[in-house]
Amino acid sequence: MWMYLGLLSALFLGLHSLCKKHAVQGNEVFPVLLGTISSGFLLILPLYIGSLLYPEYMSEIQLYITDIPCGIHGFILIKSAMMAGSWLLAYQALKHLPITIVTPIRSAGPFFTFIGAITIYQEKPNFWQWIGFFLIIFSVLLYSRIGKKEGIHFKRNKWVYAIIGATFLGASSGLYDKFLIQNLTLNPQTLQFWFCFYTILILLVILTITWFPYAKKREAFKWRWSIPLVGILLILADYFYFRALQDPEALIMLLSAIKRSQIIIAVVIGGLIFKEQNKRKKLVPLIGIMCGVFLILYS
Repeated sequence: MWMYLGLLSALFLGLHSLCKKHAVQGNEVFPVLLGTISSGFLLILPLYIGSLLYPEYMSEIQLYITDIPCGIHGFILIKSAMMAGSWLLAYQALKHLPITIVTPIRSAGPFFTFIGAITIYQEKPNFWQWIGFFLIIFSVLLYSRIGKKEGIHFKRNKWVYAIIGATFLGASSGLYDKFLIQNLTLNPQTLQFWFCFYTILILLVILTITWFPYAKKREAFKWRWSIPLVGILLILADYFYFRALQDPEALIMLLSAIKRSQIIIAVVIGGLIFKEQNKRKKLVPLIGIMCGVFLILYS
């Protein structure tokens, strides 16, 4: 069951990536990010209010947001800081790079998760899972060669390093999720509510320094319908992902790989919508990544 929940998460993540590209293209990144997280927070806020007013009913429908001690808030704050850093880097990179370059690099996330799953959680991959992960990494390297044809030199482009940094932080957060869900026994909606709350606080501090004081930057911001949609899709994707993690048999390294199937939506559909270059050539490493995911799932 947890694998199907992972596939549902991948579906919403793929749509989320498309909307995110539309939201940040030619736009101010920081307020876009604040708008997306705030939209997700507003979506889940009724669950918190309902949990205060009607706790029994919310428990029956499995959407009750539980009371948690101060120490647990500290753990969630750490996750918020990690993901805020990841998103800030990722949104800046997405603004300056094609989605068909950004998404495949992000697909290397399972490799970092894979290493963490072995060293931290002692998850034991078999031979074909090893092959699958290295096939994903090799395919991402192929994308770097295609990216040079679009004027994107991976060694000299700072936005490539930004998306690599975002990928590492995102993978670290994914490993941390297993600890929050399984070790601290947080339910998905409780984690999502407080995660959004603390992330908004962090972003408000950053924007107070980098965006609010500057009139030109405020005027450059453009509101788009895709901004709230990004937040809503992310909440849905994370909800199914956290539900999958609640299963004690769920392997974080496999879930991370399953989520990469969102690349089909982001690269194929995104390449057509945003009319990016070399779409056919990018299908070759795309197939490599999907083969890697297939080996991990069916080994």
